[in-house]
Amino acid sequence: MLKLTTSLLRFRPGAAYPLAEGGCTVRWRSAQSQPIAASDAIEQDPEWDNALPYESIPSPSLFGFLKEFGPFGKYKNATLYDINLRMRELYGPIIRMKGQFGREDIVLTFNPEDFEKVFRSEGVWPRRTGMDAFVYYRKNVRPELFKGYGGLLAEQGEDWHKMRTIVNPIMLQPKIIKLYIDKVDEVAREFMSIINELRDDKCELPADFNEWLNRWALETMGVLVLDTRLGVLNKQQTPEVSKLIRLTKDAVTLFYQLDILPNVWRKIKTPGFYKLVRTLDELYYLISDKIDAAVQRMEKNPSADSDSLSILEKLLKVDREAAFVMSLDSLFAGVDTTSSGSTGVLYCLARNPEKQEKLRAELRKILPTKDSHLTPDNMKNMPYLRACIKEGLRLFPPTSGNGRCTGKNLVLQGYRVPKGILVGMGQLVLQRQEGQFTRPSDFVPERWLAGADTASTRCPSAKEAHPFVYMPFGFGARTCIGRRLAMMEMEILISRIIRQYDIRWNHGELKYKATIVNIPANDLKFELKEVNDS
Repeated sequence: MLKLTTSLLRFRPGAAYPLAEGGCTVRWRSAQSQPIAASDAIEQDPEWDNALPYESIPSPSLFGFLKEFGPFGKYKNATLYDINLRMRELYGPIIRMKGQFGREDIVLTFNPEDFEKVFRSEGVWPRRTGMDAFVYYRKNVRPELFKGYGGLLAEQGEDWHKMRTIVNPIMLQPKIIKLYIDKVDEVAREFMSIINELRDDKCELPADFNEWLNRWALETMGVLVLDTRLGVLNKQQTPEVSKLIRLTKDAVTLFYQLDILPNVWRKIKTPGFYKLVRTLDELYYLISDKIDAAVQRMEKNPSADSDSLSILEKLLKVDREAAFVMSLDSLFAGVDTTSSGSTGVLYCLARNPEKQEKLRAELRKILPTKDSHLTPDNMKNMPYLRACIKEGLRLFPPTSGNGRCTGKNLVLQGYRVPKGILVGMGQLVLQRQEGQFTRPSDFVPERWLAGADTASTRCPSAKEAHPFVYMPFGFGARTCIGRRLAMMEMEILISRIIRQYDIRWNHGELKYKATIVNIPANDLKFELKEVNDS
């Protein structure tokens, strides 16, 4: 497979979840509430006997892909959205990507009924493959370091279920999330002072602002999972902090090269594979030192009230090794995704000043002054902010879709898809094309509010879309474990920026590069002008 074809099929591990917080009532919430029977995992689709064979699913030739997406093809530098559109135009609504270099086949579908059928068949232990190099490192290269814990990103089956059982009551508990609002807001307020200094004489941010967003996300994750400030927002970086930033960035790049692009490492260990091993080794020991330091602090000053225990403290009380692996995974998976999602929302608000002003009016009630603090109480009623985030993630999601392995023999669009085949869901196209959402190219946060699509508002409603089209954090048991944390981070950052600055975008359309996570291809030179407190 070629670079640009495989890039379509990226999905953040475990990523995608319905954004249930806030004041919207959408059809996918009732869809998620329906249980999936364990017996479904062993049943066969009743249409199986009359369906077309798996091998007859349209499958592109190597030459055909080179012509379109190769180094000299018309779409070699296209955005992910454009690539998805062209793929569907060339090969139809279902495509079989033949596995090469030891990679398994992937079926790519653009049909929401297929998405639902795959999710409904996943059983009690959903399976999602695709992080082969990550899994191989933990299971085969360094098993002595991880002591049998692959983590939620790497594990499948019963081992995944055991890990999820440990972390679910902690990572998804609203009471725990509220404990961190003040700490995360403190990081965001510090970031605001940095933003102020970064602006040039035109009030524009520098070309490398995306790197600063990543630093904000990494610093915030340090607070959330290690109960410590990593110091990555400091302009004068220590060698240790510089190394942490470099290693995190290198790991993401190497995973893309090994697991997304065509690569023979599964058959022959390549220099890139060995570089990944060295990178992950260094990350392991660097983060391990941070976790050990956090544990020592906690042992010296134990929390008197069990309700005030941090995420790390609660995990340590249940399982020390699980606490380490979860902290490591959170730092890896929670940086680019959160900064990517925040970028899309800020861009949409910058291009829609009337929506931005409406949001600012809501924020002024919560934050009377720019120096006011965010608290669990005043963050309860922020419906328009949450609607803006949902709409921004619809137009600019951190990943191009979800992926799941079929839990039984399924029939998708008249074709047999055997149990265990990885199915990539092309949700990005459907979220931004006519057919699911009215005015799909427009930024309309109101579609997510209760009462949308009434005669008085004449607003398109999110309820009109198929319930499995929009799932930025996934579905079912394998939804993103960090979804509540991610939402809190974005809510706080966007609240701070919009309350303090009138934000504009003067540099054409925002486009995303094809990598493991959708990261902006543009320089993020937002224009930020101070707003009056009055």
